[in-house]
Amino acid sequence: MDLNSPIEKVFRLAEEQKKALKKLKLETVRELLFYFPSRYSDIRELKLIKELIPGETSTIYGQIIKTATKKGFRSKIPMGEVVIKDLSGQIKAIWFHQAYAAKMIKVGQSLKLTGRVTEGKSGIYLANPEFEQLPIIPIDIHDSLFAHSEKKHEIRFPIYPETRGLSSKWIYHAIQKIIKAGVIENMEDYIPHEILKKYSLPSLRSALIWIHMPKKEEDATAARKRFAFEEVFFIQLERQHDRMEFAKNKSFRIKADNDDIQKFLSRFPFKPTPAQEKANLQILSDLEKPRPMSRLLEGDVGSGKTLVAAVAAHTVVNTRPFAAPTVAEAMGGKQGHLQDFGNLQVAYMAPTEILAGQHFESFISYFKHLPINIGLITGSGCKKFPSKVNPGGWTTISRAQLLKWVGNGEIPILIGTHALIQKAVNFKHLALVIVDEQHRFGTNQRMKLARKQAFAPHFLSMTATPIPRTLALTIYGDLDLTLLDEMPAGRKQIITEIVRKDRREETYEKIRTELKASRQLYVICPRIDEPDPDKERALQAKSVTAEAKRLKDKVFPEYEIGILHSKMTKEKKEKIMKDFSENKIHILCATSVVEVGVNVPNATIIIIEGAERFGLAQLHQLRGRVIRSTHQAYCYTFTETKSDKSIERLKALKTAKNGFELSELDLALRGPGELSGTKQWGISDLGMEAIKNIKMVEAARTEAQALIKTDPELENYPLLKQMVKLKTDEFHFE
Repeated sequence: MDLNSPIEKVFRLAEEQKKALKKLKLETVRELLFYFPSRYSDIRELKLIKELIPGETSTIYGQIIKTATKKGFRSKIPMGEVVIKDLSGQIKAIWFHQAYAAKMIKVGQSLKLTGRVTEGKSGIYLANPEFEQLPIIPIDIHDSLFAHSEKKHEIRFPIYPETRGLSSKWIYHAIQKIIKAGVIENMEDYIPHEILKKYSLPSLRSALIWIHMPKKEEDATAARKRFAFEEVFFIQLERQHDRMEFAKNKSFRIKADNDDIQKFLSRFPFKPTPAQEKANLQILSDLEKPRPMSRLLEGDVGSGKTLVAAVAAHTVVNTRPFAAPTVAEAMGGKQGHLQDFGNLQVAYMAPTEILAGQHFESFISYFKHLPINIGLITGSGCKKFPSKVNPGGWTTISRAQLLKWVGNGEIPILIGTHALIQKAVNFKHLALVIVDEQHRFGTNQRMKLARKQAFAPHFLSMTATPIPRTLALTIYGDLDLTLLDEMPAGRKQIITEIVRKDRREETYEKIRTELKASRQLYVICPRIDEPDPDKERALQAKSVTAEAKRLKDKVFPEYEIGILHSKMTKEKKEKIMKDFSENKIHILCATSVVEVGVNVPNATIIIIEGAERFGLAQLHQLRGRVIRSTHQAYCYTFTETKSDKSIERLKALKTAKNGFELSELDLALRGPGELSGTKQWGISDLGMEAIKNIKMVEAARTEAQALIKTDPELENYPLLKQMVKLKTDEFHFE
């Protein structure tokens, strides 16, 4: 057996196990060895059923032998009931007013129950216990060897993520066999020794033993810390390398005319916030440099990202590029000269056709006083401003004509969907690309555009997704970050309320008053279809389709109600959003697909069903859909949860100043594995755990920067280079 041995050559596998291993992408001994426990079960906290004492809160572990739902004999209270057994006996667990709890549990499951031991007429039972499904623990926790022994205080059992056909117990024993075979004895460490020493991290061999066979809690913690650090370190090495490679490209050096910018800003009906002014300065400074800008602009919905983008676009199309000094100029003390060609161009990419159309209209209002042509290109067609017939309006033009004018530089600002970066679209002098978060340019996309012309365009990505600083430093390590952390003056604070079941009708009447005043309403549901009653967590989830029907039949029959969800075709989504923006639909029932969507100033109310199921950052983004106008906005978070922790999270939504504050709180409260959107990047739960620790992220970033600076291709660290390649293939940030 060696690290590259196929698992099926080392272990006898049933067909179901082979399928399960393939599903988990575990093919070799190495991959199995690096399949880490998700947690550890500590047997100190567990009691035998026969040891339970009435009045105490206790934890037991056992197997479910019966489940039932019923109503109280006299009270008619709905109840859920299960019977659980261990080696010492059996006991009932009863959930009052929570019959659904029993539906979430199956006969044969191994469960850990924690609850108050209560004495009833027919014996003791656990009242309303919390429960957690556990795999069969590798060593029976009630084995007499551990039941009354000092060893009981040392043993910590690794619990591995399971899938159908592959138990935690099998994984545990397989990994024990690999370690005992001596496979890890000769493994070389790929993390430089000086880095391990500097941060007191264990060697690779020690970490592998400690993570799979910890004798004490400190061992498991040290091992997890090492593997968490290395995952963030690998990401940082890849991001810093990409950053350095992209910076090798030449770009247009664009020197801004400050007086011109002030005149441009004076035409807006509001004064830029200090955060917008700071963002403008950072971006204008980037544009002057001989290397392309790569910047991410983060800001809440309504914080004024479009204004910042407009200032950057104005600077590009109204100034000639600044060239590096010739030898003669340098000798004469000159800083450089204006390049002898103009027609610099801006591409602005939006996630949807409707949003692209809205940006087109916005830019017309920003630039109509200037002799600047603005184009729009989407899958549905092309437009140009100004029209020859009507200089104050736009005209529809053919795709071929638009491409011709873009190619010869006659259209300096082109707005569109992803259609504007297709091969057929060739700019004369593309100097700035502005991208919406739905189409954030990754390194590969930026490099492709950079290679299309002698000068690489500057890149400005924008996002309304509140991202914790540690996460942003990690996944966007190749970008500079700018935060818009304040709202424009005069914007009314949104009124947010937590609505329990008994206040629904009262809340609907408040909403009816707003609808009568011609306002519009979003209703956000966590699921699209009616849930499968057998699926955990889906039991109480509202479906979009069912909720829309209920609202139409029983609550708001006099209003038009539309439905929007991710399973609909793009064309259908666009049609629904167009009707909503034109007030043909008064109430829109949707999934969180509206997080990033069209601007509907008249929509001032939002209901979020099952609010406890969303992350704080996601709730904040959804809430941002209704703060587009000067009218008072309302957000009602509907919840039926009995969890104090969930209610505390929802209360934070009322008190936090901005999305950034909420995203940090979300990371702390929900845990990184649950953080909205994190799964999409391919970062493991262990890596996400590291991202909660700012010191660890900054340490990994510092070490990666130092290493890339001295050895960009990691020629002196071949094993590390191999591991970075192996791991970063699993990441997908773009």
